[in-house]
Amino acid sequence: MSIVSSYATPEAAESLKRQRRMASITSLVIAILMVVLVAVVLALFLLPSFRIEVPPIVAYSAETKEEEVMERPEVTPQVQRQPAAPSSAMAKVIATSVPTPTSVPVPDTETPDPSVEFGDGDDFGEGWGEGSGPGFGGGTSFFGVPSRAERIAYVIDYSASMRGQGREALMRKELISSVDKIAHKTNYALIFFAGPAWVAGDEVDWTKKKAIVTGKGRRKYEWKSPGTAHEWDQVGKKEPVEWLSATQGQLSKSRKVIKETRLVWGTRWDNPLQMALDMDPPPQVIYFMTDGVAKGSDRWAREIGARAKSRGVKINCVAMMQPKAHDAMEDLAKRTDGHFTIVMQGGQRKKVR
Repeated sequence: MSIVSSYATPEAAESLKRQRRMASITSLVIAILMVVLVAVVLALFLLPSFRIEVPPIVAYSAETKEEEVMERPEVTPQVQRQPAAPSSAMAKVIATSVPTPTSVPVPDTETPDPSVEFGDGDDFGEGWGEGSGPGFGGGTSFFGVPSRAERIAYVIDYSASMRGQGREALMRKELISSVDKIAHKTNYALIFFAGPAWVAGDEVDWTKKKAIVTGKGRRKYEWKSPGTAHEWDQVGKKEPVEWLSATQGQLSKSRKVIKETRLVWGTRWDNPLQMALDMDPPPQVIYFMTDGVAKGSDRWAREIGARAKSRGVKINCVAMMQPKAHDAMEDLAKRTDGHFTIVMQGGQRKKVR
């Protein structure tokens, strides 16, 4: 058996070193490759877990219900005109309009010279509206003539001639209706007249030559006449007229007085209008109604019209079934920028001015 010496030749030693070096390099390369292989394997297993999946956005449109559009009918306020009666009829239903004493817009039309024949004239439908509005303070209407005012006086004929042709019932009904429509902020006054004149609610004892009016505080006011219907004059102190507030209690009292006041003999309408103009403050609007034509009416219209105009008072005149009152009452209304209406039997109205 041969034993290799530890002391080899230099060539052998050099060869051995080269072999060892190659073995070390090979081992190192193999180790690196193994590490790379392990890393690749791990990457194949671990990388999918780190991948972020972005969920897809799904958009869809739901079925929409078509909106239902409701058509609202356009409403246009209109004044419905009443049909005219046949030409053979003596009366036709005619309502009236009136401008206001304050700045309310009211249509104002120019009309031709009126005719006193009861078949002519234009129709005027009712429906102007009543009651108070912002800035007007109050108002009412009487025989189809509306007014917007804070102070309204009624001068109403309570003469015995009102009994004919249904005048009395029509007058009381229309006056109560007008009082019922008085707006809350309106002050009003009721003055009744025949030969004498008095404040509604007074006691009146009369004959054809004398009348005693017992007013507020039981004060007495005397009227005298020579025995004719149109020549009544007041004797002594004149009766003052006070404003009434349009409260429910006061309106109820006025309705009762209108219903229960008796008719009195005679007709003179300048005195009660002067009583209304004497009020302090004066009325803004006077509703004046009579069924009589009195001696001196033309002069009264001029005098009272001038005084009312100077005080800014508008007088709306109503002739109750009396076309002969046309000239004087139209003149009085014209002088005060008021309106004149003739009321015919049955309550039909003919606007003259």
